[in-house]
Amino acid sequence: MRPIWLCRACGQPWPCGRAKLALVTEYDGDQVSLCLYLARMLHDAIDDLHKLNPTTTGCASDMFDRFLGWPTRRTRLSRMTEAGSPRPEETGA
Repeated sequence: MRPIWLCRACGQPWPCGRAKLALVTEYDGDQVSLCLYLARMLHDAIDDLHKLNPTTTGCASDMFDRFLGWPTRRTRLSRMTEAGSPRPEETGA
């Protein structure tokens, strides 16, 4: 729901878990395009949220992590498990 950037289905900040799964499916293996899309959405969200209330837009690192941090973490984890490294649940982490 723009301009407040909440998920229409669950009301959580977008992209929520369901939206992330849908995006990963939609951009199947095209990490660069996914990140470019999310960067555009981050820019739009910052503009929209700032217009609504300049004092509560959120800190830059939180907004970056919300939109662009999760695909990077997901890719690193996939690469580690594909390379034969133990999965986090196997190491007790």
